[in-house]
Amino acid sequence: MAIITLTTDLGSKDFYQAALKGSILSILPTANIVDITHEVPSFNISYAAFVLKNAYPYFPKGTVHLIGIDSVFSEHSKYLAVKHHDHYFVGADNGIFSLLFQEQPEEVVELNIMQDLKYLHFPLVDIFVKAAVHLAKGSKLKDIGVPTAHVEERMLLNPVIERDMIRGSVIYIDTFCNVITNISKELFTKIQRNRDFTLYFRKSETITQLSWHYNEVPEGEKLCLFGISNHLEIAINKGKASGLLGLHLNDIVRIEFHS
Repeated sequence: MAIITLTTDLGSKDFYQAALKGSILSILPTANIVDITHEVPSFNISYAAFVLKNAYPYFPKGTVHLIGIDSVFSEHSKYLAVKHHDHYFVGADNGIFSLLFQEQPEEVVELNIMQDLKYLHFPLVDIFVKAAVHLAKGSKLKDIGVPTAHVEERMLLNPVIERDMIRGSVIYIDTFCNVITNISKELFTKIQRNRDFTLYFRKSETITQLSWHYNEVPEGEKLCLFGISNHLEIAINKGKASGLLGLHLNDIVRIEFHS
């Protein structure tokens, strides 16, 4: 059964999400539609990229991932279909693909699917759906677009690295209010070199030990660990770290390493 995932900023209040799913099922009634999220903040492609990047590797090869972020039509709009690691992605050329992949995708086409004028304001239910269904049926990229080597670049804010310090920032806050930073496990290990550390945030707050899991500290206590995303998280065992610790998106965190 063909799998099509959806990552959008459509929310659940309006009819847009239902219209998108109905459009897919009208063309491919057997499609297995999986919601990754529809709660991306409006037009926030870095947020969407973080969620999708951490979700898509768990899906079977051949899955098609439809990305509905910042896709409203304009005369300069470019829409792409991409093959990478045996997965397919359909979305606007707004920089999200450069945030999803660390390397150049294996194959990229600029979609040349004819737009139905009555859907001009909603390319998701027309161009994107047609492309996603085409790929879900096992057809080729070259049949729906023109090969291109250009993908819009968007740079993430990277941690600042010094010999004995990493300065990072908050890039994501999950449903449990766990605070996820842009400091990867790989970077932390490289700079740490088996030394002790102190994690500083919100001026006076500190953590000096990595945990393996959330229940390693008593309920209500703060901790840090590398979660499923392999990025450093600040959490509270059975508590809401973001609210209780006053941490928000883009806030700065600092790790100092010492003997």
